[in-house]
Parts: sequence; C-alpha cells; structure tokens
Amino acid sequence: MQKSRKNSLIFPLEKKVYYHDTDCAGVVYYANYLKYLEEARTEFLLSCGVDLKKMAEEGLLFAVRKIEVVYKTPLLYSDIFKVFTRIEKIKYTYLNFYQWIEKKRKITLEAKSQLVCVNNRFRPQAIPRSVLKRLSKRRVVNKDRKRIREPVKKTTIL
Repeated sequence: MQKSRKNSLIFPLEKKVYYHDTDCAGVVYYANYLKYLEEARTEFLLSCGVDLKKMAEEGLLFAVRKIEVVYKTPLLYSDIFKVFTRIEKIKYTYLNFYQWIEKKRKITLEAKSQLVCVNNRFRPQAIPRSVLKRLSKRRVVNKDRKRIREPVKKTTIL
C-alpha cells in the first residue's frame, strides 16, 4: 500500500534548543538531531492514533532500518525550530519517512528514514491492519490550519 505524496499528512512539531543539546560552541551536537527526528515521528504516529507503547506491549516495535541525514545549517542554543514529518511510502512491513527541520522558514536539515515493523525477537513482521488503516485515513491537516509548505528544492537523498 502506498499513499500519494499529495494526500499525505505533514505533521509539524515545534521545539527549542536547550543547553544540554549543544556542544562547547553552542551548536546542536549532530547526534541530537536524530533525537529530534525520533520525537517528531513518535508524535506524528500518536496524532494518527498509533500508540507505540501499546504496540510494544503487544510484542511489536518499529525499528529504524536506515536513515540518511543532510545537515545544511546548524541550530544554536535557544533557537526555536520546527520538525516536519511525512510518510512517503507505506508497505507491508515498513514505513518510509521524509522529514525536515526549519528555523525561521529556512531548512536546516533534511532526512529520510525507513522504519521496519519487528516482533520481540527483532524479526520483520507485518504492520497490523489497524495501524495501516489509521495511517491510510490521514490526509493533509495541521493544528494551525495553515498551509505547510514543503521544501521546494529538496536535496536528493536515499
């Protein structure tokens, strides 16, 4: 099952850079961007009605299979920024995500990731139909009802 990009949900998550996120130069440490992306994917799934904690209790997890990140400009201590998340592809056992981070409407990072559904022995597992149904029903919506613009000139990754 694959959704068209035109109808996919773009989910924004606003964040702030704290001192503990930065290195000695006041720049966000590169690995912390992965945490921001993870938090945004988790909130995205929750907004779709997919509870990852409940799935884990039932013996199913989403594991990151691959991720590619393009760092464009750094985030600095106390910056306010948004992480945008969208599912690019839904398949039987995995989800492909496209995410980007913006500060003052300028893209600072782009990423593509693939999450695979696995059982508690970390073997690939079909994504439950209830999850697929929730994800496939979502359409372009956001809390502010404002139009969310996607990057016009995307970096070619993956």
